[in-house]
Amino acid sequence: MEFNSKPKGILVTGVIGEDVHVTGIRILEHALRNAGFKVVSLGIHNFDNDFINAAIETKADAILVSSLAGHAKMLVQDLRSKCIEAGIDAILLYLGGQLVVEKKDWPDVEKMFLDMGFNRVYPPFTVPDHPISDLKTDLGVGGNKPWK
Repeated sequence: MEFNSKPKGILVTGVIGEDVHVTGIRILEHALRNAGFKVVSLGIHNFDNDFINAAIETKADAILVSSLAGHAKMLVQDLRSKCIEAGIDAILLYLGGQLVVEKKDWPDVEKMFLDMGFNRVYPPFTVPDHPISDLKTDLGVGGNKPWK
């Protein structure tokens, strides 16, 4: 990864709910910073409103939510509608981790969260390069496209 001193976008990151699994999001945050993004880390034990308030305060381009305890469905089901209600309906929403407790095929899990309004959904053990590449595409950065 190449370090770029000019921020490519402002990202709010954190772990939702009572989940204390912080290692994965810390690794991702480090990689995001090295890729030139400005990361606003909320850490652990966050509610959906914490992400929304931070996004409004920082004028974030995206919210990246981590959940490894398997309870994401009940914790994030209203995140998109709350973003719309708060006036940040165009914000990118990314979700990753061990999102469900029950055994389900990944395409079904991904579709469930995409249907809730997330732009991107990642399974456990996703390497940081994947969401970084997606962010660059979704934000229009990299290559010859300047970030707006």
